[in-house]
Amino acid sequence: MSNNNLDYYNTELAKLNSFSTDEKFMLRCIQIAKNGLGSTAPNPMVGAVIVYKDQIIGEGYTSAYGGAHAEVNAINSVKDISLLKSATLYVTLEPCSHFGKTPPCADLIVKMGIPKVVIGLKDPHEKVAGNGLKKLEQAGCKVQIGILKKECEEHHRRFLTYYTKKRPFIILKWAETADGFIAPEPTFRDEKKKPYWITNTRSRQLVHKWRSEEPGILVGTNTVLADNPQLNIRDWTGKAPTRIIINRTLKIPTNFHVFDGTQRTIICTEVEDVSQYVDKITYKVLNFETSIPQQICSLLYEEQIQSVIIEGGCNTIESFIKSNLWDEARIFKGTTTFKKGIKAPKINGTIKEQIQISTDQLTILKP
Repeated sequence: MSNNNLDYYNTELAKLNSFSTDEKFMLRCIQIAKNGLGSTAPNPMVGAVIVYKDQIIGEGYTSAYGGAHAEVNAINSVKDISLLKSATLYVTLEPCSHFGKTPPCADLIVKMGIPKVVIGLKDPHEKVAGNGLKKLEQAGCKVQIGILKKECEEHHRRFLTYYTKKRPFIILKWAETADGFIAPEPTFRDEKKKPYWITNTRSRQLVHKWRSEEPGILVGTNTVLADNPQLNIRDWTGKAPTRIIINRTLKIPTNFHVFDGTQRTIICTEVEDVSQYVDKITYKVLNFETSIPQQICSLLYEEQIQSVIIEGGCNTIESFIKSNLWDEARIFKGTTTFKKGIKAPKINGTIKEQIQISTDQLTILKP
């Protein structure tokens, strides 16, 4: 092991040793919960572990939407169910207490006789909101809540934003050149409409991974006209996001990729004449004389799209920045220079993380 790797290992080990036993098991819950990213929405991606005498005897995470919840999967993974009556269940979010596509998790926990439940966060969903806790406590379960609360809030940030702010979690994403441009002048482009790449292939693949993790992707008219983007996940696997396209006057040609019918697409327009609409495309009429970002947030909330990645263009991104409607910004800086072109958006935020991806630098900001 190299000195650098050894230093990293020792640092991470020291961090882990600083956590209590309950916190270590909650960390495992968060870790396995991430396996549901991109498939559980609109359900939260919950993680659960079951512990008997300080040993994990079962664990699970939320299945794809419509499938079993984390607690159910964790209980079903236990080989000797007799141990459950002396075990502790750890879970990142309050167990549900209502019938949806699946029965209440709180009922199953009570039925299996699990005596103690350790919870990261209370569920803000109006159908749960403390009712899961009450059901467990009334059945005689010892309930502890708030373990690694900040870490669980960070993990569940999409779900929490959607239910507490009544809007999607908003991720801004763009790539800019070393001299601060996001696109060249039109004279730089070929006649064929296609993206003008600033980042390397590894960064572009990462973007496709991100798209698979969010249920929505949004761009403005000018981006579509200039790039004719597909907005899909062709360099990754998973579920492609719903495309949300701002197309005020319906001037985007209908032979462009966004009309190809390969994934759900919502067109935001002011045109009410349905004879101009394309089959199998959803159209939503907005008032372009008032705040478009706020209207889009309301629209996506109604559509149960809990998070959206906004990939351009500059005017669209800046409109969300000016409206203070963003939760994370992911900014690539490449080595290319344009000297002239469309300047990158201006944004103020706190650096959450910086990563070097071969020749590109990725900076992640939070407000």
